[in-house]
Amino acid sequence: MPKALKNLLIIPILTFILFVAWMIFFAYTPIQLKEQKNDFNLRVGSSVRSVCQQLVHQGIIYEPWSYEILVRLTGKSSSIQAGVYEVESGITPLELIDKMTNGDARQVSITFIEGWTFSQMRSALNQNESIKHLTMPYTNLQILEQIGAKETNPEGIFFPDTYYFSPNTSDKDILRRAYKTMQTKLKIAWENRAKGLPFDTPYQALILASIVEKETGRSVERPKIAGVFVNRLRIGMRLQTDPTVIYGLGDRFDGNLRKIDLITDTPFNTYTRAGLPPTPIAMPGLRSIEASLHPEATKAIYFVGKGDGTHVFSATLTEHNLAVTKYQLRR
Repeated sequence: MPKALKNLLIIPILTFILFVAWMIFFAYTPIQLKEQKNDFNLRVGSSVRSVCQQLVHQGIIYEPWSYEILVRLTGKSSSIQAGVYEVESGITPLELIDKMTNGDARQVSITFIEGWTFSQMRSALNQNESIKHLTMPYTNLQILEQIGAKETNPEGIFFPDTYYFSPNTSDKDILRRAYKTMQTKLKIAWENRAKGLPFDTPYQALILASIVEKETGRSVERPKIAGVFVNRLRIGMRLQTDPTVIYGLGDRFDGNLRKIDLITDTPFNTYTRAGLPPTPIAMPGLRSIEASLHPEATKAIYFVGKGDGTHVFSATLTEHNLAVTKYQLRR
């Protein structure tokens, strides 16, 4: 073989050897980051080139080309998953590829608080930057249709809890999860309910649970407060509960409940209307649901706040008036 031809063959072979050596060196060389722990976010639908550019912009790597070549050589270019990742200084490029292709993303969360209205729930969803917002232009009814809910009013039908999810999960998916969670928990609680309750459907139990939720923040009192309302329903007495009146006032409520509010009729005014209101007034937690389906056996049909978050319960109007004088009028 002529010497010139040999030289021509040696050049690409050496180039290939150098390339392989460089990629091995690059793949196993620890990445030194500015901070010991660093977060970075990969957007949904990103190409390999876009992923590498995102890593550069977020200070994880210094140039994109070597990393893009390494990803392609590993055959994992189609396996990179979107999400928020946490890496420590000293991670190698090969370990970083494994992390992103194994979906080892840090989950984010959103918490729906017991006693929130659906309006507050939507506001929390809309303000969460980790969520993909699809439902912002939807009406409440359109949201219910999108998640497959059979109800026509969204109030109270979502379970209050902390939900963990990958970044860029849609608000519609989170709402669907919260709805299904409530359906499951309410079904189980309803099937194990006490006998002789004065309501006929799980939805009615949910309405009562939402009132119990708003009446007290003390878990220990919830079964007794539920017992008072059950007693009132049984004897045909109006529920006469302030939280339903406040809910019926909507944006008109300025923080002060006045006598005119108590005598002005709305579908939610339980001073002017008998029975349960037409819908829940908030998201009840599991303890309020359980209390409403297992109310405490009590003779009380009245209760009044003591000013410290607890209540005094009374079986007669005379006892109740004395408690009102002691804990409300004097205060």
